[in-house]
Amino acid sequence: MMRKIKVAIAGYGNLGRGVQAALAQQDDMELFGVFSRRALDETQVGAKCFALDDAAQYRDQVDVMIVCGGSAQDLPQQVPQLAQWFNTVDSFDTHAKIPEYFAAVDQVAQAAGTVAVISIGWDPGLFSLNRLLGEAVLPQGKTYTFWGKGVSQGHSDAIRRVAGVKAGVQYTLPDEAAIAAVRRGDNPELNMYASHRRECFVVAEEGADRAQIERDISTMPAYFVGYDTTVHFIDEETLRREHAGMPHGGLVLRSGISGKDTHQVMEYGLKLESNPEFTASVLVAYARAAWVMKNMQLRGAKTLFDIAPAWLSPKSGEVLRKELL
Repeated sequence: MMRKIKVAIAGYGNLGRGVQAALAQQDDMELFGVFSRRALDETQVGAKCFALDDAAQYRDQVDVMIVCGGSAQDLPQQVPQLAQWFNTVDSFDTHAKIPEYFAAVDQVAQAAGTVAVISIGWDPGLFSLNRLLGEAVLPQGKTYTFWGKGVSQGHSDAIRRVAGVKAGVQYTLPDEAAIAAVRRGDNPELNMYASHRRECFVVAEEGADRAQIERDISTMPAYFVGYDTTVHFIDEETLRREHAGMPHGGLVLRSGISGKDTHQVMEYGLKLESNPEFTASVLVAYARAAWVMKNMQLRGAKTLFDIAPAWLSPKSGEVLRKELL
């Protein structure tokens, strides 16, 4: 029997805890430990805990490091550093910045001989793959992506970093009429700004300029600019009582024509009770693929477009052909 893949977690927020839970469901993987910038209690975490600054010391003991920081500030600094020593997987989700992020990580991983799987989750991630499939199968058509209703981890993290914000959460809400029009085959002219709203619930620090907070959120590049954005100010108790859950989901639809004029619709959807736990589960599957690629002597940054689906599964090709094909 082959040894288990040793996986470490960098960052122990909602996503890091989700990765820990997902690893417990994998028979061929085990948690090496958790690396964090803050001191953690091992008895509460239920795993060995290490200082993130000391990570390089464990480079020969960890097969894959899943990096669970935020896209706004953490991942652009942490992943290029960690990819010097580890095979990594991350969930960088700022779509507009993925090309430059890929290039920065690839430069480091190519030089180090590591595999760095970037932007893994469900969007970017599984939704990206379904957009590719839709365009490949129905080249004459339009692709539509709808997010929500649900809590966006990346956008929520971004608003919590705004000066004067003590806590907060952001919901993405799709236009249901637009979804219905796509399903009917109307092929409406839509863009992500017009077909979604963003609703923020913010706890402001005492004495903070609420008008400035609202301006800073609404004008944030790559996150809120161009969207119909509403900011609600609430107290901490309301936040805990009414916004503690992290549901999300969405749809990818490809509406196109085959043959001369036969209308076809491809649809992929997710309904998630816990956004971070599902994202974590995707990260863990791709950590297995990262280890497969490392053993194939591949190197550099990779996206899920570069990764064979079979590499995500612990099952052999023979078993997959028998059970799933």
